Amino acid sequence: MLQQEDINKVDAVLDDASGQRGILIAVLQRVQEKVGYLPEEAMKMIAERLSLSLNNVYGVASFYKHFHFKPRGKNVVKVCMGTACHVRGAKAVLTEMEAKLGIKEGETTKDLSVTLETVGCVGCCALAPVATVNDQDLYGELTPKMVDDIVSTVRSEHGTHV
Repeated sequence: MLQQEDINKVDAVLDDASGQRGILIAVLQRVQEKVGYLPEEAMKMIAERLSLSLNNVYGVASFYKHFHFKPRGKNVVKVCMGTACHVRGAKAVLTEMEAKLGIKEGETTKDLSVTLETVGCVGCCALAPVATVNDQDLYGELTPKMVDDIVSTVRSEHGTHV
């Protein structure tokens, strides 16, 4: 159930969009930016105000990987699983990251401090295996032993309590 504050945020986005079916993706982006993800109640509001079916709205939102239907962590750690990273041990790094954070890939810590994801390629193959934090900080040439340092950095620099 959405909090009234989040309902107001969705309403504010939709005030300028009512009946404009062609701006669905932009509306989804703005709602996710304001609320942090796309909860079911927000999806229903979007469908109603844009005169679209709920199936249509879900179909578009689920097609694009950057839309999320569950709350995400304040910090997002992404482990690259591209070919170069995979060959150089990314699976072991991911396994260690899951153990240290206490979550599996695709999950978020209970306190919503960290979401752990995998990506197909970060574009830094020479530094494989790599991981990023919040799409800003890049860690390369990783080994499972280096995961502790990354988790500690996320805790301290990014203000989380993992």
